[in-house]
Amino acid sequence: MKNFSDYIVYVDESGDHGLQSLDPHYPVFVLAFCIFHKRYYSETVVSELQKFKFRHFGHDLVILHEHEIRKEKGDFTIFKSRGHKNRFLDELTDIIDASHFILASCAIEKNKLTPQQVESENPYHLALGFCLESLYQFLAEKGQEDRLTHVVVERRGRKEDDELELEFRRMCDGQNRLNKTFGFDIRFADKKANSAGLQLADLVARPIGLHILRPEQPNRAFETLKQKFYCQGGRQNVGLGYEQWGLKRFPQKSEEPR
Repeated sequence: MKNFSDYIVYVDESGDHGLQSLDPHYPVFVLAFCIFHKRYYSETVVSELQKFKFRHFGHDLVILHEHEIRKEKGDFTIFKSRGHKNRFLDELTDIIDASHFILASCAIEKNKLTPQQVESENPYHLALGFCLESLYQFLAEKGQEDRLTHVVVERRGRKEDDELELEFRRMCDGQNRLNKTFGFDIRFADKKANSAGLQLADLVARPIGLHILRPEQPNRAFETLKQKFYCQGGRQNVGLGYEQWGLKRFPQKSEEPR
């Protein structure tokens, strides 16, 4: 039996990864890796989210989905007023704030890509490479890079999943900018899977995109996430030094795109 690492990773995205059309209101693609310590995740995060669901819905079968909450669809037609919805969102933000996890993310600013990059790059695969590198560096800091770490992503469709798995394994086999072999395994979860980790990853991705697009706009959710980003300098530097570490942007302003 392989030695498993102490960490589990849940992945979600915000925005369209395609380059054929550009949404003028949201021309970014964000990939977010939420890295949890397994014991803490199972003992604390899962139970906190379940208690939240019991309080608001009376059962724990609801799947928290940022888009549906924002648009008040499906289970999220419960809000009696704007104030009710805001209290719901504030409580959810407090849970994210109190939860311990490391965030490794990448934002692809599709509207800033050159015609050559549009022709040759897949934003999802590009973001995946950056996030896997950050994940490896984090695990190396913890002395866990030689153990097997599972990376859980949501199913999107047979073709997309097959392409993603191929790209994932290619990068893990050493075709990455670190020239390292990554001990990661990808697991696909059904969209209906009631996974606390996937739901939290879904909730954090869009605030990152909004921060990239409108950094001057108040964004309480992003302010909460600043304390979670993988950053240069370890725990002493939490909330600082995360640009191009836990929050990678492509293309970069300060240098030619890699």
